[in-house]
Amino acid sequence: MLQFIRHYLLAVQFFTRIPVTGRLAEWVGYSPGMLRASAAHLPGIGVLVGGAASSLFALLLVLLPDTPYAPLVAGAFSTVATVWLTGGFHEDGLADVADGLGGSYDRERALEIMKDSRVGAFGAMALVLALLCKVALLALLGSVEVLAGAGETPAFSGTYACAALWLGHVVSRTLPLVMIRLLPHVGDTATSKSKPLADQLTARAVAVGFAWCFGALGLVLASQAISAFNLMAACGLSVLALLGLLRFFRRRLQGFTGDCLGCTQQVCEIAFYLGLAVSL
Repeated sequence: MLQFIRHYLLAVQFFTRIPVTGRLAEWVGYSPGMLRASAAHLPGIGVLVGGAASSLFALLLVLLPDTPYAPLVAGAFSTVATVWLTGGFHEDGLADVADGLGGSYDRERALEIMKDSRVGAFGAMALVLALLCKVALLALLGSVEVLAGAGETPAFSGTYACAALWLGHVVSRTLPLVMIRLLPHVGDTATSKSKPLADQLTARAVAVGFAWCFGALGLVLASQAISAFNLMAACGLSVLALLGLLRFFRRRLQGFTGDCLGCTQQVCEIAFYLGLAVSL
């Protein structure tokens, strides 16, 4: 259990801006092996980040005037909260992938562009459109009336959207583990942030990640906040998005980079919300 906690706190250090410093950081420790093992807790970071975002979403729905625009404002500010908590870690990956693969069909040139810290036209467009899609879908989920049962009066208090927001962050951080497991890491291994995570990710680590995900799904199903049918649709579309990205990265790059993992998280998160919205 202590090792589990250490690995999780190391993941918090690596994937968020939440400070783990001083004596706590000394107790956690560090080694390449520990950092590799912490990748299994990426969905656990989704539990943390998604929990903060859904809490803010719920709070704003209570504080804001009861108008059709309240879910839109709550969706926007909850998205700001996730970007701040993670330092735009995944959004940066999406922008870099869009710049690299949109800017050149040559593999080596695309990888070179992806390492450039500057954001180009393709990256800016991808980033703006992704954030727009997330906010719009959260606003939609926050304003829909969900039937409590056959023949019953529609009832909705924001619980549905909050559960969707929380699960979206968990599921979208689980699926990149599959990419790490199935594709080889490419790019500059000496400077890549993802190399310690991508190297030798074991089946056990993937199982730990899916345990986080299944635990979150089980809690939502037990609370009856979202139906099993809606969850199947949302997770199904996320998996389809992952399969499409796996095929795309294999064809264009013959593998993945750390930016590809961030891109996958963003696309799968949007796909989760979209699948949920369509299933309603």
